[in-house]
Amino acid sequence: MKKVFVIFICAMFMAVTFAGSSIQQTAAADTKDIGIVSISATEANNARYIQGVIDAAAEFGWTVTVTDCDGSVDDANAAITNLVTRGVDYIIDMVFPVTSLNTGLLNAKEANVPVATWGGGFGDGVWMANGSGGPHAIPIVNKMVEDLTGKGDILALTYHTGQVCREREEEMDKILTSYSEINLTKNEVDIPGYIQDGMDYTNAWIASRPEGDTNYAIWGCWDDPALGAMAALKQMDRKDVHIYGENGNADAIQAVKEGWMTATIWQDSYAEGKAAIAEFVLMLELGDAYEKGFKEIPGIVVTSENVDTFMKEHPEAIANIE
Repeated sequence: MKKVFVIFICAMFMAVTFAGSSIQQTAAADTKDIGIVSISATEANNARYIQGVIDAAAEFGWTVTVTDCDGSVDDANAAITNLVTRGVDYIIDMVFPVTSLNTGLLNAKEANVPVATWGGGFGDGVWMANGSGGPHAIPIVNKMVEDLTGKGDILALTYHTGQVCREREEEMDKILTSYSEINLTKNEVDIPGYIQDGMDYTNAWIASRPEGDTNYAIWGCWDDPALGAMAALKQMDRKDVHIYGENGNADAIQAVKEGWMTATIWQDSYAEGKAAIAEFVLMLELGDAYEKGFKEIPGIVVTSENVDTFMKEHPEAIANIE
């Protein structure tokens, strides 16, 4: 069953750094309703993105509705259709591939409701996209290959329902085609249940791989499955396995600092959420003259070498660590 969070934002308008005071005034004078369709609203990186949307929308007095679809494509299509029927002004797809949302996107397009995607890719009916998975995977996979010296065994924890993970897996596959001495095992996690899946797949995979036998690495297409793998390895005190994540959530960054996770890449999803509102404001001002496309924000690779500096420069990334 879908869980629906409705957040009514009544904060007074405050000036922000959008392109020009006329755009600010237009947005503030015209209350808008935004519907977010999330693949998992409680996952840390997704939650940061949603908060970015909420905070930026609050500055204009706009309302935000969040529908958590728990990984269900059918629920996502239904949620988009319901939002269109309700008469929202803008829709955000979080992570569901646009190729899986034909029904919902068609309804939005026919009703002239602009759709933005975060990690969902670009397609017909989509006005802007950010949070793409592929660019963030490349530096992490390259580091993994370098740390393994081009040979060894890798366990990849994948997820095919989400566009971000699909893109990241595609980039990993491209890179690994050049390394014939790397043996790759793939297991797909579920939403919900991804942390437990990470633990279970790791326990099964590592059972036939004794310490000191070869180079080992585990890669999660986002941090949480990798953190599940880490939990399993901690129970066995297996510090010989490199662990790599994506997104840079607070627990992953702390794990890098503690020496259990080898690297993650911090995706500033909060800024990406705020950027979505900035783009909606431009759409409101420019109409059909708005330039559709990708509006990406680069990530930062976090390793043992820069984790202390990173934590000082980006305290917001570890705000929930006690």
